[in-house]
Amino acid sequence: MAGPRDAHHPAAAGVPPELLESIRRLRDRLAGRLLILAHHYVQDEIVDLADVVGDSLKLAQAAASRRDAEWIVLCGVRFMAESADILTAPAQAVFMPDATAGCSMADMADPAAVARCWDELAALPGRTLPVTYINSAAAIKAFVGRRGGSVCTSSNAAHVLRWAFGQADRVLFLPDQHLGRNTAHALGVPPDEVALWSAGGGGSARLAGARIVLWPGHCCVHQMFKRTHVTHFRRRAPAAHIVVHPECAFEVVRAADSAGSTEFIIRAVREAPPGSHWVVGTELNLVDRLAARHADRRVEPLTRFGAYCGSMRRNRLPALRAVLEGLAAGSPPEPVVVPPAIATPAREALARMLAVTV
Repeated sequence: MAGPRDAHHPAAAGVPPELLESIRRLRDRLAGRLLILAHHYVQDEIVDLADVVGDSLKLAQAAASRRDAEWIVLCGVRFMAESADILTAPAQAVFMPDATAGCSMADMADPAAVARCWDELAALPGRTLPVTYINSAAAIKAFVGRRGGSVCTSSNAAHVLRWAFGQADRVLFLPDQHLGRNTAHALGVPPDEVALWSAGGGGSARLAGARIVLWPGHCCVHQMFKRTHVTHFRRRAPAAHIVVHPECAFEVVRAADSAGSTEFIIRAVREAPPGSHWVVGTELNLVDRLAARHADRRVEPLTRFGAYCGSMRRNRLPALRAVLEGLAAGSPPEPVVVPPAIATPAREALARMLAVTV
């Protein structure tokens, strides 16, 4: 979804006009050399200034396709900026408004712990192949790439897992247990062939019989959506269509009417008939934006409690302005740089994903 540059949303009404104007002037001054990317979960005032708005894969692809952009400012979280750096040319530089904007899910896959898990699985009979969700650190993507595995997104997880099941006896799925479990169920994997790895060990027999071994990670936003929320709307608005992200827990996805990636949710609401009622289980900035853009439909969140992504909210206008001021003055901040020893195998894992899903 391309960014509606300079559109004015009600949510941005409290932003100082001089701040917005100064960013627009800097952006125009750097035109032709600058590309601003924004994830769907950042605030409206950031989205309005972006050249491209999308999910993590779309932003990485946009960065890779714009070889003319010397400077790429990615308004999202760190694993997205790392993916952009991995896929762009050496002459391009990737920056973040706030370099401390991380992802709790990505951080849950500690490389040392993943290595211990891998050693445990490697000792079992048969071949194990790793697959990592794109919402993971570059080091984890590299780990997967070195072992013949692939990256996946919430859009193509089923394609990638189907490929992986055809290559190995079992799959290690990192780092989101819920996307792994929901996708395995959609592919017909029996529940007794799905195992959750534990750092405490002691489950070798259980893991040996598993078709897919899940890493115990989750999204701190999507875990806030509960089956009781779905039950509440079933009673309150039985005609409403409930759509959730597959990072939600298994019982939430099963109780909803449909589940899909961020882009799937956006498309579903956009193509829905006027007057329809949609209850959406994903990050609130996106849900509120959908409600504002499709006022002839009723769009509301499954819950508002805990459904903002705190890391995405670190992308603030003063920080964006500071990056652009540094670029304009010839003194840019530190770029996001993935070392070649990590970038090369991580790129291989990303390439396998593209080869599987094209």
